[in-house]
Amino acid sequence: MCILFVYVDDGAGCGRYRLVLASNRDEFYARPAKQAAPWQENDRIVGGRDMEPGREGGTWLAIGNHPPGSIRIGALLNVTGESKPNVTIGRGPIVANFLTGDQAAREYSEQLLARDNYGAFNFVSVELGTVRPGTVAGDGIRPEPQELVLHTSNAPHSISPCATGQALAFGNSTLEKPLQKVCRGREQFEAIVTKRNIPFADSDVLVDELMDLLKSDVRHFPDPELTRRAGQHAEYLSSVNVRIPNGSYGSRTRTVILIDRQNHMEFIETTMVNNDPLEANWKTTRIVRDFS
Repeated sequence: MCILFVYVDDGAGCGRYRLVLASNRDEFYARPAKQAAPWQENDRIVGGRDMEPGREGGTWLAIGNHPPGSIRIGALLNVTGESKPNVTIGRGPIVANFLTGDQAAREYSEQLLARDNYGAFNFVSVELGTVRPGTVAGDGIRPEPQELVLHTSNAPHSISPCATGQALAFGNSTLEKPLQKVCRGREQFEAIVTKRNIPFADSDVLVDELMDLLKSDVRHFPDPELTRRAGQHAEYLSSVNVRIPNGSYGSRTRTVILIDRQNHMEFIETTMVNNDPLEANWKTTRIVRDFS
């Protein structure tokens, strides 16, 4: 289970941030992973990396400015309770291939579904231009795309553009039947963004409130859709922050990404670096970058 909250400015407001993102990665505590950092093979990209033997290099969330003139984010969530035939490849490369390639988001998503041999997934892509609409772009610079946020799924096959200028939330079910924690979390995320995305926002306060949302243990239960998908574990999975009692699985990485109107990025990740949620050892990574 994972959860993702995204706000992308539609140009109508005057807030400080073009993009606000908050995400929890839920995974087995013992699964090896690298913490967020610029990637060795392409330092234009920042994100964590899966290091599970045989699946090294995949990622669940990353951001980059490749090709030049664009800011691109990819996030991967599984679709709980869905089995897929003919699965021959792990889902980890989906985000990595999007960020290292040159295809626009819709073209990439269409290609993903055309050769679908993955387990069930939801893939959320965000594509921003560093040259804002109404300005002249130089050679090789990609203008602001028409579809800024896309949700792509192979369970069932769909590519859905998502509205900008409002809070978005994604989880481990379909867009048509969101989990209760996704719905309630979106409301809280929207309230935070509405209150804090002002021209002279204190970014530390905004980050703290987003992290508090990601730490929320409030269970949004009963949830018939989650129960249908997750069975006996549903109640423990019904909070934004997942902690299964005496379990080996839960929310182990929290990420906040902010991009302001000058394309200055703050990437803040807090990740558990041991395998015991009762005596968790958390490490915070903060990466700043100016995209151009």
